[in-house]
Amino acid sequence: MTECVVITTSVAGREDAHRIAGALIGERLAACVQIMPIESHYRWEGEVEQASELLLTIKTSAERTLAVQARILALHSYAVPEVLVTPVIGGAAAYLDWIAQQVRPAA
Repeated sequence: MTECVVITTSVAGREDAHRIAGALIGERLAACVQIMPIESHYRWEGEVEQASELLLTIKTSAERTLAVQARILALHSYAVPEVLVTPVIGGAAAYLDWIAQQVRPAA
C-alpha cells in the first residue's frame, strides 16, 4: 500500500481555490481536492485579522508531497500561504489504493 498524505491550504476566494484544485488534479499531483468555506482568525503583520476563506484538503501520495507544495506556492496569491502536510496512518485500503492510482504519472 502506498503511503498517503493530506495537504491543506487556505485561499481567499473561489477563483484561487479552483485554479489550484484544477492544476493539482489535472497534473495528477492530487487524487481529490475538497473545498470548504471557513472563518479564519490570525495575527498578520502585528494586527489581529479575521477573514472568510476556503480550505483546500488535498489527498495525494507521500512521494508527491514536494511537487504538490511547489505547485501550491507557484499558484497561491498569499505572500505566506498555509501548506500543512499530515501523514495518513490508516484508512480504507481501497480508498488509499485509489489515491495512489490517481497520482501516478500518466504512462
